[in-house]
Amino acid sequence: MAPDGPWTTWLVLGGRGAGKTRAGAEWIRGLVANGEAGRIALIGETLGDVREVMIDGPSGLCAIGGGRPRYEASRKRLLWPNGAVAQGFSASEPESLRGPQFDAAWADEVGKWRYAEAAWDMLQFGLRLGARPRQVVTTTPRPTAILKRLLADETCAVTRASTYANRANLADAFFRTVIARYEGTRLGRQELDAELIEDNPDALWSRETIDKTRVRKAPDLVRVVVAVDPPATSGPNADECGIVVAGIADDGRAYVLDDRSMGGLTPLTWASRAAKAFRDHEADRIIAEANQGGEMVSTIMRQVMPAAPLRLVRATRGKRVRAEPVAALYERGQVAHVGALARLEDQMCDFVPGTGKSPDRLDALVWALTDLVLDAEAGAPKVRRL
Repeated sequence: MAPDGPWTTWLVLGGRGAGKTRAGAEWIRGLVANGEAGRIALIGETLGDVREVMIDGPSGLCAIGGGRPRYEASRKRLLWPNGAVAQGFSASEPESLRGPQFDAAWADEVGKWRYAEAAWDMLQFGLRLGARPRQVVTTTPRPTAILKRLLADETCAVTRASTYANRANLADAFFRTVIARYEGTRLGRQELDAELIEDNPDALWSRETIDKTRVRKAPDLVRVVVAVDPPATSGPNADECGIVVAGIADDGRAYVLDDRSMGGLTPLTWASRAAKAFRDHEADRIIAEANQGGEMVSTIMRQVMPAAPLRLVRATRGKRVRAEPVAALYERGQVAHVGALARLEDQMCDFVPGTGKSPDRLDALVWALTDLVLDAEAGAPKVRRL
């Protein structure tokens, strides 16, 4: 239930499976039923998220009872019998919010939006209809600038919900496996208890450092690589395969372009995912760590991209020794992230060498920037794109 009071933004911070999506959907449904909203914006990280989670998901607008709307897929909008309209938008395309106007909005998982600041600003400009424009934000907490700003805003009402509060509606197997693994950890406090966890003070990176150089778009790049940190095993319980794309400009500054990492992949699947990243970003080389598979890594990559330039690298030094020079590049302002790469940045700002599990996304990042910058500084030959 939405809080009382003259708020303009209702921020629902929830753990995984805590019911925050249902809270957003029920609030929108109530506004429509009471005739308080006729033009509504639904913003997710992607349009796929809008449809699969906010509209058609188990707790989405089409699943909860009472005056169910009709979805027009071709126009990406919901129509209610009383004439209210909700339009879907992707936060990855902030400019799509330029022009339309609304009297209510629901923004889902703002904490992981890649272009959060730009998308949020465009939404605020459009929230201008009616006597009391309002919005609800449903998200797992992350210590991003936009969420910190909302928490400090006097016009923002905040509700917190932990995963445990919704236990009756979640599978026992979820609690026996996922919850047992992360309970009590920093990640568990964020993803389950809905706490806003600040950077680990002992970590090599901080969000403040990353934010200082963040850009919306990379300039022309002279070289782009895809770095792959393969998991030791495959299947649903396997570690993530780190897949990070980065490039370097003519002035020697590096840009982290994409994070395609994912867990539970078979070798052929992660190789195909890396190959797609190579094609999508028109990369020049694939860098793959061979410690976990030796020549098997090369064999699998050749199956999906026989002609791709491939370089196998081996970790002969500890993670701290490999990561510290890359962290120093960030301190010197030599590396910029293009948009926000939420899960990668979570690993970076929580990584303390010698503790916890292997950070697969971070490992891939280190390999990419080592190849682009550190090896070049050490005198390795450069390849310039013509």
